[in-house]
Amino acid sequence: QVQLVESGGGLVQAGGSLRLSCAASGRTFSNYAMGWFRQAPGKEREFVAAISGAGQTTHYADSVKGRFTISRDNAKNTVYLQMNNLKSEDTAVYYCARGSSWYAVAAAYGYGYWGQGTQVTVSA
Repeated sequence: QVQLVESGGGLVQAGGSLRLSCAASGRTFSNYAMGWFRQAPGKEREFVAAISGAGQTTHYADSVKGRFTISRDNAKNTVYLQMNNLKSEDTAVYYCARGSSWYAVAAAYGYGYWGQGTQVTVSA
Protein backbone atom coordinates (compact mmCIF):
# COMPACT_ATOMS: atom_id res chain seq x y z
CA GLN A 1 0.00 0.00 0.00
CA VAL A 2 1.39 3.38 -1.03
CA GLN A 3 1.18 6.21 1.46
CA LEU A 4 1.65 9.87 0.62
CA VAL A 5 2.02 12.43 3.39
CA GLU A 6 1.99 16.15 2.64
CA SER A 7 3.43 18.86 4.87
CA GLY A 8 4.39 22.51 4.72
CA GLY A 9 1.03 24.18 4.38
CA GLY A 10 0.04 27.17 6.44
CA LEU A 11 -1.04 30.80 6.48
CA VAL A 12 0.95 33.30 4.43
CA GLN A 13 0.43 36.84 3.22
CA ALA A 14 -0.08 37.60 -0.43
CA GLY A 15 3.27 37.83 -2.17
CA GLY A 16 4.85 35.37 0.24
CA SER A 17 6.21 31.87 -0.30
CA LEU A 18 5.63 28.35 0.96
CA ARG A 19 7.27 25.03 0.20
CA LEU A 20 5.14 21.92 0.30
CA SER A 21 6.62 18.46 0.71
CA CYS A 22 5.15 15.05 0.02
CA ALA A 23 6.84 11.96 1.41
CA ALA A 24 5.99 8.66 -0.27
CA SER A 25 6.33 5.13 1.00
CA GLY A 26 7.54 2.30 -1.21
CA ARG A 27 10.70 1.37 -3.07
CA THR A 28 9.67 2.27 -6.62
CA PHE A 29 9.15 6.00 -6.17
CA SER A 30 11.31 6.95 -9.15
CA ASN A 31 9.19 4.81 -11.49
CA TYR A 32 6.22 7.14 -11.20
CA ALA A 33 5.27 10.65 -12.14
CA MET A 34 4.09 12.74 -9.23
CA GLY A 35 1.62 15.55 -9.24
CA TRP A 36 0.13 18.30 -7.11
CA PHE A 37 -3.53 19.21 -7.22
CA ARG A 38 -5.57 21.68 -5.20
CA GLN A 39 -9.17 22.14 -4.19
CA ALA A 40 -10.71 25.36 -2.97
CA PRO A 41 -14.03 25.42 -1.09
CA GLY A 42 -16.94 24.90 -3.45
CA LYS A 43 -14.68 24.19 -6.42
CA GLU A 44 -13.51 21.17 -8.32
CA ARG A 45 -10.10 19.69 -7.66
CA GLU A 46 -7.68 21.17 -10.18
CA PHE A 47 -4.28 20.25 -11.52
CA VAL A 48 -1.32 22.36 -10.37
CA ALA A 49 1.92 20.69 -11.45
CA ALA A 50 3.49 17.35 -12.31
CA ILE A 51 6.98 15.91 -12.65
CA SER A 52 8.20 12.79 -14.39
CA GLY A 53 9.77 9.89 -12.53
CA ALA A 54 13.33 10.94 -13.25
CA GLY A 55 12.51 14.59 -12.69
CA GLN A 56 13.47 15.65 -16.20
CA THR A 57 10.04 16.73 -17.38
CA THR A 58 7.57 19.05 -15.68
CA HIS A 59 4.15 20.40 -16.51
CA TYR A 60 2.26 23.28 -14.91
CA ALA A 61 -1.19 24.76 -14.92
CA ASP A 62 -1.22 28.15 -16.62
CA SER A 63 -2.38 29.77 -13.38
CA VAL A 64 0.86 28.89 -11.56
CA LYS A 65 3.48 29.05 -14.33
CA GLY A 66 6.39 31.25 -13.35
CA ARG A 67 5.38 31.22 -9.67
CA PHE A 68 5.42 27.54 -8.64
CA THR A 69 8.20 24.99 -9.10
CA ILE A 70 7.82 21.25 -8.72
CA SER A 71 10.86 19.11 -7.93
CA ARG A 72 11.67 15.72 -6.48
CA ASP A 73 14.40 13.93 -4.57
CA ASN A 74 14.17 10.25 -5.44
CA ALA A 75 16.74 9.33 -2.81
CA LYS A 76 14.34 10.68 -0.20
CA ASN A 77 11.10 9.54 -1.87
CA THR A 78 9.90 13.13 -1.69
CA VAL A 79 8.32 15.58 -4.09
CA TYR A 80 8.21 19.31 -3.44
CA LEU A 81 6.17 22.27 -4.56
CA GLN A 82 7.86 25.65 -4.13
CA MET A 83 5.21 28.36 -4.25
CA ASN A 84 6.30 31.96 -4.69
CA ASN A 85 4.38 35.21 -5.12
CA LEU A 86 1.31 33.61 -3.63
CA LYS A 87 -2.10 35.10 -4.34
CA SER A 88 -5.38 34.86 -2.46
CA GLU A 89 -6.73 32.66 -5.25
CA ASP A 90 -4.07 30.07 -4.41
CA THR A 91 -5.91 29.35 -1.15
CA ALA A 92 -6.89 25.68 -1.19
CA VAL A 93 -6.14 22.26 0.16
CA TYR A 94 -3.15 20.92 -1.74
CA TYR A 95 -2.84 17.23 -2.51
CA CYS A 96 0.04 15.23 -3.88
CA ALA A 97 -0.62 12.14 -5.93
CA ARG A 98 1.24 9.32 -7.64
CA GLY A 99 0.65 9.16 -11.36
CA SER A 100 -0.22 6.15 -13.51
CA SER A 101 0.58 7.60 -16.93
CA TRP A 102 2.29 10.77 -18.13
CA TYR A 103 -0.35 11.08 -20.85
CA ALA A 104 -2.97 11.77 -18.19
CA VAL A 105 -0.72 13.77 -15.92
CA ALA A 106 -3.00 16.81 -15.78
CA ALA A 107 -6.14 14.85 -14.95
CA ALA A 108 -7.15 13.46 -11.59
CA TYR A 109 -8.04 10.10 -13.17
CA GLY A 110 -4.38 9.74 -14.09
CA TYR A 111 -3.43 9.22 -10.45
CA GLY A 112 -3.93 6.14 -8.36
CA TYR A 113 -2.80 7.23 -4.92
CA TRP A 114 -3.47 10.47 -3.06
CA GLY A 115 -2.30 12.10 0.12
CA GLN A 116 -4.59 13.53 2.77
CA GLY A 117 -3.93 17.14 1.78
CA THR A 118 -2.42 20.20 3.43
CA GLN A 119 -4.16 23.55 3.79
CA VAL A 120 -2.65 26.65 2.20
CA THR A 121 -4.26 29.95 3.10
CA VAL A 122 -3.13 33.21 1.50
CA SER A 123 -4.32 36.39 3.14
CA ALA A 124 -4.80 39.53 1.09
